[in-house]
Amino acid sequence: MNKELIIDAGLSEVNIALLEDKDLVELNKEKSNNNFSVGDIYLGRVKKIMPGLNAAFVDVGYEKDAFLHYLDLGPQVNSLNKLLKLSLTGKPDVPTIGDMEPEPDIEKTGKITSVLTQNQQVLIQIAKEPISTKGPRVSSEISFAGRYLVLVPFSTRVSVSQKIKSVEERNRLKRLITSIKPRNFGVIIRTVAENKKVADLDADLRNLTAKWDAVIAKLPGAKAPQRILSEIDRTTAILRDLLNESFNNIHVNDAGIYEEIKAYIKTIAPDKVEIVKLFKGKVPIFEHFGIDKQIKNSFGKIITIKSGVYLIIEHTEALHVIDVNSGHRVNSEISQEMNALAVNLEAAAEIARQLRLRDMGGIIVVDFIDMHEGGNRRKLYQKLKEEMAKDHAKHTILPPSKFGLVQITRQRVRPEMNVQILEKCPACGGTGEIKPSIIHIDQIENNIRYLIHDQNEPYIKINLHPFVYSYLVHGFPSIRMKWYFKFKRWIRLTPMPSYHFLEYHFFNKVDDEIKM
Repeated sequence: MNKELIIDAGLSEVNIALLEDKDLVELNKEKSNNNFSVGDIYLGRVKKIMPGLNAAFVDVGYEKDAFLHYLDLGPQVNSLNKLLKLSLTGKPDVPTIGDMEPEPDIEKTGKITSVLTQNQQVLIQIAKEPISTKGPRVSSEISFAGRYLVLVPFSTRVSVSQKIKSVEERNRLKRLITSIKPRNFGVIIRTVAENKKVADLDADLRNLTAKWDAVIAKLPGAKAPQRILSEIDRTTAILRDLLNESFNNIHVNDAGIYEEIKAYIKTIAPDKVEIVKLFKGKVPIFEHFGIDKQIKNSFGKIITIKSGVYLIIEHTEALHVIDVNSGHRVNSEISQEMNALAVNLEAAAEIARQLRLRDMGGIIVVDFIDMHEGGNRRKLYQKLKEEMAKDHAKHTILPPSKFGLVQITRQRVRPEMNVQILEKCPACGGTGEIKPSIIHIDQIENNIRYLIHDQNEPYIKINLHPFVYSYLVHGFPSIRMKWYFKFKRWIRLTPMPSYHFLEYHFFNKVDDEIKM
């Protein structure tokens, strides 16, 4: 599969589009001032303990307190809290994590009141970004994700991704990592580590332990709430998680980000450096690669597929609902059952793409066209599972019910991507009403009077609709000629077919628009 990453860097945000075989499948908007990204590590202060919820609310500097549940504390939270307390003192003889004797694991069914107290400072990591009216969700089970490994301080486990099927390879990786990992660190071996050399894994492990050292180094003298370590930006995170042999090109329109990406790829995949390309075209990068058009076609309430099949996507507070409609796609030569199967299979592929593209999370209910044969419902279920296998977010799909409904749950860690594709009507400004056309010419004349008498503009040009242009220049004496006698100034008029009927704009001698 041909994968391309297109990066559009602006002043306030970076837009990242992932294309698979030229189709837009993921769109990310990374704001430059986003201080609560997934993976960021904060020193927070416990504001309130809720025994009924077995959770605590933690002040991390966001307008809403972060939510920390007992199950997100991690079994070794007491060891973390002990090291944090020693580190905050700033004394030089603070033991390293490798020198410490771990505290006993907390009970899985314990109470949060036995672990945390009000106003206590805690080291936590953002697990879910603020969404809607909710603050971030956090965890005190810190982890650092790398290219091949995930490092978990105060753990002793070495686990291997279940997607690595070979028993020999699983055993090799487990033996290798167990022999090189530092004391009191656990490691999760990611799928991309399969068949990798010792040097690659060791370099990744050293990089992750350096991040932990950076966290500890920033703790002396720190005061909550304070960000201790920021996760790598979204661009680098996508590269870290997705870069593989099918990643063909990375196009970026900013020289600074271009150099950063090249430097990052040099550390994780030196043979891939040449795929990074600096875009220098005159048209916007998203327009050049056809992404703007795909965005307009892929967001909104109604999504039309090329064959005429269309989806209706509705959002509620509790769940997302997707309705599949056959549109004008009907093949009279085959049965209604087979028509329904063909439509449903086509819709399944688009639904999987939409979930990734919009980053829809929570509960999704899809109303497919009814099929009576169990075999066809199994084909649909298999197709949906195959398409969703490309999705990196955790998800669960239930088989179609007898009513044709499919229920999907998908992990939500960020706010859903929402792009407004409807444009405000330039004639009415979105109100559905326009000014009386009978006074249109009077308004133009009033503006001319203001520019000549009050602003002393020596040159005035007006761009306007061809119909209005004809009305102003025809007849004797024409309205434009009357303006000349009245204002002692010749008003230049230019017909613009692209303008709506009542649209007009004033310009000066250097063709800069005069804002009214």
